[in-house]
Amino acid sequence: MNTLVVPEIDFPAGICHFVATPIGNLGDIGLRALGVLSAAEVVFAEDTRHTRRLLDHYGIRAPMVSYHDHNKSRVVPQIVDRLQAGQKVAVVSDAGMPCVSDPGYSLIKALQEANLTWTVIPGPSSTLAALVLSGFPTDRFLFVGYPPRKKGQRSTFLAKIMEEQGTVLILESCHRIQSTLELLAGIAPERPLAIAREITKLHEETLKGTASELQKTMTGSRLKGELVLVVKGLGRKKNREE
Repeated sequence: MNTLVVPEIDFPAGICHFVATPIGNLGDIGLRALGVLSAAEVVFAEDTRHTRRLLDHYGIRAPMVSYHDHNKSRVVPQIVDRLQAGQKVAVVSDAGMPCVSDPGYSLIKALQEANLTWTVIPGPSSTLAALVLSGFPTDRFLFVGYPPRKKGQRSTFLAKIMEEQGTVLILESCHRIQSTLELLAGIAPERPLAIAREITKLHEETLKGTASELQKTMTGSRLKGELVLVVKGLGRKKNREE
């Protein structure tokens, strides 16, 4: 257990706190996030076993309830009820910012309908980290989440992305990255790409090259862990004409 002293904070009851958590390295948690999690009467988490490791690391004993895609229709009303009863509620995802590529947005809509207030405790983000690691322009970027699973739909999805002027950030499974790179090699064979993997972890690395070049390097142990695929944009129209 970490011996860091968790700060006491003002945690207004009845306000839902969305708390960003580490994407790999447990040391990336913010002091304010620790204070909120310590003061919470209940923490709603995607995978309570995963979040328990984080809480145990900092000696936090907050009770937890599972909240994920498969039970959101049942759990969201429970969260609303707790907030209306004046409880101190925190919501976390397995990693990074809640509501981004997780079931959190269903809760946001329910909070709006119930006229309840929410706030954000910011912190680690795999997409923003990957954007900077890629070395591609950061003044204009688009996050598109996970591409479709079906190959035909994914091909259409990727072809559309190749028309973007700004940098594009894509989450991809290590099980489908080779298939996605194969599609990109056919759609835009010369487009610069980057793959940021294991961000903040021991084996963090950012691989750069064209799709066909990355197909050759994304093998073996690299086909594990979390990946962010970054696509360099076309640039603004004025610049392309110049």
